[in-house]
Amino acid sequence: MNWFFLTLGYSGLSPKAPGTVGTLVSLPLGMFILVYLDSMTLFLAAMLISIIAIKVINKYEEETGIHDSQKIVIDELAGMWFALSVAPAMSVAPQEVFQLENGFLIQSLLSFVLFRFFDITKPSLIGRIDREAPGGVGVMGDDILAGFAAGISSAGLWQGYLKLQTLF
Repeated sequence: MNWFFLTLGYSGLSPKAPGTVGTLVSLPLGMFILVYLDSMTLFLAAMLISIIAIKVINKYEEETGIHDSQKIVIDELAGMWFALSVAPAMSVAPQEVFQLENGFLIQSLLSFVLFRFFDITKPSLIGRIDREAPGGVGVMGDDILAGFAAGISSAGLWQGYLKLQTLF
């Protein structure tokens, strides 16, 4: 069960870009929670999964001696869900998901792209946590921060776009 959890339903076993595949699996799941529940539920679910993942990753690292295996992608789920809980951070009716004017789909996709950018490039504190924090905290911490950075950036870009629309 732990391997199923850590690899996010075995999506982390993808031979190419397991982190991106894990994030792609996480995106529609997070959007589903936003549509049918709300952003607070998504945020709390990401928190709970993060806490459990830290413990499971610590146990995995003790047993294998491998730190931050590429196959572990539960951290991508947490990061993507934190990004989505910040932006779009709104619930829409199922029939409104593809209406571009409400920004739900655009911000969700932008959060995905920005999360992958921050997760891969690991700027500033994100990289420092990845390099220096031990065990599960290091594995999860950089993705959690990358998720918040992506969500805030996505929300800021969307708000900037809306402001520009009012000027023209």
